[in-house]
Parts: sequence; C-alpha cells; structure tokens
Amino acid sequence: MRQYDLAPLYRNTVGFDRLFSMLDQFVGVDAAPSYPPYNIERTGENAYRISVAVAGFTDRDLTIEVKENTLSVRGEKQNAEERKSDVLYQGIAARTFERRFQLADGVQVVGASLENGLLHVDLVREIPETKKPKLIPISTDSARTIEAKKAA
Repeated sequence: MRQYDLAPLYRNTVGFDRLFSMLDQFVGVDAAPSYPPYNIERTGENAYRISVAVAGFTDRDLTIEVKENTLSVRGEKQNAEERKSDVLYQGIAARTFERRFQLADGVQVVGASLENGLLHVDLVREIPETKKPKLIPISTDSARTIEAKKAA
C-alpha cells in the first residue's frame, strides 16, 4: 500500500487533531483487525445497531465501554475450561479481542444485548436543540409601512 505523508497538513492547521488522527488510522487500513466480524445497520432515522459475532463468549466475558466518542468492545474468556475430549479441528475462535468504533458527536449508546452468539449494541443520535434547524420568519418593509400608517 502507498504511504502518504500528512506532515504538511499538520503544520498549516490548528484544532484539527482529531481529524488527522482519524486519517492516520484510515491510511493504515491493512493493519486493521478482522476479528470478530461485525455489521453496522440503520434501524431508524436516528437509530443504529452494531452487531458483533461473539460465538463462544458469554456476557461475563464481554466488556463494552464508551470514552470520548470511542466505543470499545472487548472479549476475554474468564475461565479456561478444561476439555474432556481432544479437539480435532477448532474453527470457532475464542481468542481475546478488542474492537473500536468511532462515534459521531451526539451518538449515545442506549443498550446492549447478547443473543444467538451476536452482541447487539444499540445507538441513538440525539441532536441538541441548538444544532437543530429552525425557521426564521421573514419580515417585509410593507408590513412596517402599514403599521406606521395605522399609528399616524
């Protein structure tokens, strides 16, 4: 993969540190972990769901943490179960993992559930009143003229 030097952009900008950190992460896509697989789906106008395949893990083995717009899902087997039989082939991975997701501003985690080997994390995007669009009434000069004539 090609290497991009973003150093000139760092010298000419102020306050875009998070943006450049995200660009650095995207440039290194080849090193991105592929385990466990996941889906991100839109479940409503401002609702989302992240589904992570965590076969073999229980709710006690999983940790979900939100910190500074980053959602982290970690899995680590708590008890090493001794097997009574020899495993001839192990296709179900149960290794320790950590998967991180960058959340946009205003996205909150509202719940999580574990069912059928899938961890579902439900998210909702709450737009503050100050950022919602609002209609501004337009006044015309003719309205002011009519009011001035009535007063006179």
